[in-house]
Amino acid sequence: MTPTPLHRTTLANGLQVLLRENHSAPVASFWIFYRVGSRNEAPGLTGISHWVEHMLFKGTELFPRGEFDKAVSRAGGSFNGMTSQDWTTYFETFPADRIELALQVESDRMANCLFDPAEAESERTVIISEREGSENSYAYLLSEEVQALAFYAHPYRHPIIGWKSDLHTMQRDDLYAHYGAWYTPNNAVAVAVGDFDTATMAAAIERYFAAIARGPEPAPMRIVEPEQLAERRVVLRGNDPTAYLTLAFRAPAATHADFFPLIVLDAVFSGAKGLGMAGGGGNARTNRLYKALVESRLAADAGSSYRPTIDPDLFSFFVTLAPEVEHTQIESVLWGEIRKMQQDGITQQELAQAIKQTRAQFAYSADSVTYQAYWLGFAEMVTGQAWLEEWPERLAAVTLDDVQRVAQHYFAPARQVVGWYVPDPDATDLLEDEGWDGDDGDDGDDENEDSAAMNEPAVGA
Repeated sequence: MTPTPLHRTTLANGLQVLLRENHSAPVASFWIFYRVGSRNEAPGLTGISHWVEHMLFKGTELFPRGEFDKAVSRAGGSFNGMTSQDWTTYFETFPADRIELALQVESDRMANCLFDPAEAESERTVIISEREGSENSYAYLLSEEVQALAFYAHPYRHPIIGWKSDLHTMQRDDLYAHYGAWYTPNNAVAVAVGDFDTATMAAAIERYFAAIARGPEPAPMRIVEPEQLAERRVVLRGNDPTAYLTLAFRAPAATHADFFPLIVLDAVFSGAKGLGMAGGGGNARTNRLYKALVESRLAADAGSSYRPTIDPDLFSFFVTLAPEVEHTQIESVLWGEIRKMQQDGITQQELAQAIKQTRAQFAYSADSVTYQAYWLGFAEMVTGQAWLEEWPERLAAVTLDDVQRVAQHYFAPARQVVGWYVPDPDATDLLEDEGWDGDDGDDGDDENEDSAAMNEPAVGA
């Protein structure tokens, strides 16, 4: 089915509005995206965007804590919020005749969230516990070490959830200042997709949002990561018996001409993932890393990752080592596969399969009005709508020479960042040092809030 035209408008206060009718089902989804994420955070305030996201679920005078949850349940809807490196978003999906509730709550909390000091303090415990839950995995700790080592200057070096030291010291007034600086109509995009009339939806958005005052213009993020001149290595030790290895290289932003050849390269290495967001493709047992590492019993799991971001980020390889296998052996095999790609390229069959399965994965990820609205908002945050509209053609235009060229250009020993997790029975348990006792500290009231903020988030509905 050919999508209906995208309607775009901007309110006088700067709020951008994207609307697309979809009458395939009596459902509508409404999203608000804010141009703020961990990319916009200063040292000492890492994790503040994610914490503010949590605070927007704590109530306003119009919707005290818990009242919106009840209203959504009564209306038969779903909702969530997510924080990424590049943006923060909230959404509601309802039966189409009840979508106005989404406009009401999002316009209200854009301007009227209370940030009660007691709630902010309570949420500190929840978020620190959320972070500690991820720290229970040495694979997570290793990925965090590699990400931090890969960037000396750019805020992509910081975890989305923030460093624990910052989570301990941030205060309610820091959160509220962040909210005031970034949660403004001129820093936001409203997206609606579903079973509605465009003119009627546009008028409703105008009615709910037009009275919100334009905020200050957000400060631009001007930091450019300096060129990497030497390979970097980190070794993490602990008493978990499973060994891990991560190998990462700087890779370009989503708007770069090499983005799509690298997406194909990622699919050939470890399976198609749509646009690199999450999950694997249908060729999991035929991809190169599986054959080289898992079938040979050198690894229990192996994969690669590359995703669309505003600024250059990482193309990464991840391996869970089989027992008794040495990290040096895994590195040798990984570099063997990289050099094959650089010297011989890929086959026409691999190229066709990667393109076909990447398109199928993306189509699957946009099979509902919720996901369709997500992708419209995501594109507006990261790349622009032309990128989203043109991506099938740009993907299909990738050639064998393109894939070999990007493999040669981006993967070099002097540009690698290598992380080993080495099991050591004599190592001090890092989790015990941090006082982690397994209690997540959550009071159970926030089950609809973001639980995937540690890495690039996936849509929650």
